[in-house]
Amino acid sequence: MIIRPRPLSVCLRHLLFGGTAMLLGAMPVAAFAVDDAQASAQNTANADTAAKPADPAKAKELGNITVTAQSRSQEMQSVPIPLQIVTAKQIDTLAATDLSKMDLFVPGLVVSAGQPTQPNYQLRGISTSDFGVGTESAVGVYINGVYAARSGGALLAFNDIARIEVLKGPQGTLFGRNAAAGAISIVTNEPTDTFEGKARVRIGNDGARYADALLNIPLNKDMALRLSVLDNQSDGWVKDAATGKRYGEDNDWGTRAVYRWNITDNTRVLLSWDHEKLNQPPQPEFGLIPLSSDTNQRAPFPADPSTYLNPLHAPLYNDAIGGRETRRFDGATLSVDHSFAWGSLVSTTAWRGFDTFNRGDYDGTNHVVTYLDTTNIEHNNSWYQEFKLSGNNDLVDWVAGVSYYHEQARQQSQTNVNTDSIDTLAQNVMGVGTPLTDISNALASFGLPFSLLGDPWHEAISNDGNFKAYAAFGDVIWHINDRLNITTGLRYTRDEKQFSWYNMPRSAPAFDATVTGLQELGIVGMLPPEAQGALAAFGNNIIFTNAVGIPVKANNTWNNLSPRVVVDYKFTPDVMGYASVTKGYKAGGYDSVEVGSRFAPEKVINFEAGVKTVFPEHNLLLNATTYYYRYDNRQSLTLDPNTAGSGVPQYIVNSSDQEAKGLELEAQWQPVDSFRLGFTGAYIDSTYRKGVAPDGVDLTGQPTGEPKFSAAASLAYTWHDVANGNLEFDLAHAYRGKTRCNSDSQFQGQCYVSPNFSVGTSQQETDARLDWHAAGDRWGVALYGTNIFNKRYVTGVNNISTTVFGTPFATITPPRVWGLELRAKF
Repeated sequence: MIIRPRPLSVCLRHLLFGGTAMLLGAMPVAAFAVDDAQASAQNTANADTAAKPADPAKAKELGNITVTAQSRSQEMQSVPIPLQIVTAKQIDTLAATDLSKMDLFVPGLVVSAGQPTQPNYQLRGISTSDFGVGTESAVGVYINGVYAARSGGALLAFNDIARIEVLKGPQGTLFGRNAAAGAISIVTNEPTDTFEGKARVRIGNDGARYADALLNIPLNKDMALRLSVLDNQSDGWVKDAATGKRYGEDNDWGTRAVYRWNITDNTRVLLSWDHEKLNQPPQPEFGLIPLSSDTNQRAPFPADPSTYLNPLHAPLYNDAIGGRETRRFDGATLSVDHSFAWGSLVSTTAWRGFDTFNRGDYDGTNHVVTYLDTTNIEHNNSWYQEFKLSGNNDLVDWVAGVSYYHEQARQQSQTNVNTDSIDTLAQNVMGVGTPLTDISNALASFGLPFSLLGDPWHEAISNDGNFKAYAAFGDVIWHINDRLNITTGLRYTRDEKQFSWYNMPRSAPAFDATVTGLQELGIVGMLPPEAQGALAAFGNNIIFTNAVGIPVKANNTWNNLSPRVVVDYKFTPDVMGYASVTKGYKAGGYDSVEVGSRFAPEKVINFEAGVKTVFPEHNLLLNATTYYYRYDNRQSLTLDPNTAGSGVPQYIVNSSDQEAKGLELEAQWQPVDSFRLGFTGAYIDSTYRKGVAPDGVDLTGQPTGEPKFSAAASLAYTWHDVANGNLEFDLAHAYRGKTRCNSDSQFQGQCYVSPNFSVGTSQQETDARLDWHAAGDRWGVALYGTNIFNKRYVTGVNNISTTVFGTPFATITPPRVWGLELRAKF
């Protein structure tokens, strides 16, 4: 259905009488999201307005946000799906630059974005942590209905966002493959028929500098153009103790252009283009082993957890040569919408392309004898085409369509060490001492100009993926009577995948040249047998050792049917109950660094029941949902200790079966026009139905790690007629419970690691904002703070180098952020 831009007067009336619709559907910060037009209207009210009870009629608008969660326009409170809405107002209130900056305020959602080119999305305890091109996320991210291929292009900076719909539970019928745990639907603004311009600047601590601007230009009565741009910069929040290089820096620039043409009264065309460029240091990794300034000192082995440093107070030493994280993203979308007497047809054609590079430190030290860095390089292009028909009558609302998706992806996974760190591996893992050091010292003692130390060593696996997906879907809401609806939906998906591995022979040209020179002089033959054996062993790969130099290919096809059945009943006009059974599906795939690996698709069945209510006389909204799901063949990236015997241990994709039961609650209350409260809470009990850790430990019946409780609460108060404007105070607090440990949690660095610090503890964050804005928000100034009490946490310990070099390292949360915002609108 074509949605035409409305005249400005109509929009203002809608905003004036539906301002509280900007309250977040299930998100606590919604309770302090004051709509611009509502605030403008209140600015002209009497001084006693703040004490005047809110109009009960407005209570019905508390959740009255129009969403497209079911591929049709509906009010949020009438959608029988547990969903949370993030509006543009909430994004601005929290000064969030991407979804990872506010996920703690959406209980059940976790966005791990320490590396923005390799983010991880999690809903209700389900995620896919592998960033390789052979796997895909269990949480689908969609931008204007188009699937965001791969993790590298799934987390982009907010740019002219209208709203974000977070749908929990499997959404395969409506959104398709790879939405087995849920879907995040990002909707951007379209051009309007009103000239509009906005500009905003933020400055803050650690050299933060943010600016964005928007220009909406009506070209004529049928055409309009909307342009937006953003620039996000900062100097970083931590320095390398040896070099002074700053980490935690922001350097992100993006732009968006949208053209709208109403060809006829019934046909509209939207053409959009997105561009983003990111270029910043890699994620800082804090070493846990106290070492001297002598970069040739080896860490004690094996590592002793009782001596670990607290990473929250430890100095940072990272020495990845050429360490950087970059991304260039481009995307174009063409949408053609045509209305018929019986419904509408929408054609969506989209192209996405991105290149990412991520090279970072993987030993947490600047010592040459333990040097280790990893690099991930990706190139991706994808095409998407969808045709969707929809219509409605007194009996049914229906949607049907077909889609085609084609993706070509390339990846190179690199591990970079040097011959000094290989000597450390030989001593710690192979038990043969330090042969390269011993040989080099012996050669030096004879005055021979040879050394086997200080040479770079490079190993890599290249992958190519060619993926196609075909789908046909239909969804019907049957209106049994004025109160009862039954929804039935079904999607058929066919995935065709071709994948290849090429494990390159290791590259160490300087080392090889030295060995060749020693052989030509006959020196190698004069060495002790153990030294000769070491040199022979180092002539081959020591990290990626499977099928070296041999191209390996795989081809697989998977077919799936994802149905859903939903019953919703309106007990009163303001109280709706619903129950549903849905199935979800995530395509099978491959581990990019495990040559020849293949794993089956993930499947989930979810049972849900909930109630959505509004109490007009009390200006109160209460929603609740309870669920149970069984998740089969969940793929997770885990460190495999079994690979440490011959070289650096590797992360592998491990599969398990899980189940969970949970409860989610939401409350919004507006006792008076100027005061709002909000609360959202979630409980989940997630355990393994069947699972085995990489070291062989049986995890069946144990918790998966997901905390049982998470919650967020907020308040907002507005003072009217302050300096000819409104002064608004917003406060939000979020809580996420402690990790529920299992037998594999410690080795994976998710729970108890050392007595000197805590991992997996509960987390809290408090954000605040004081905002003055003139009528219509033509001018505004704000002070804001994120994590104002400066709560810091250790988010995980990485043991990839522990069993080789004795050098574990950790990641931590950034410190408090504060800033000043200035904005103008014309």
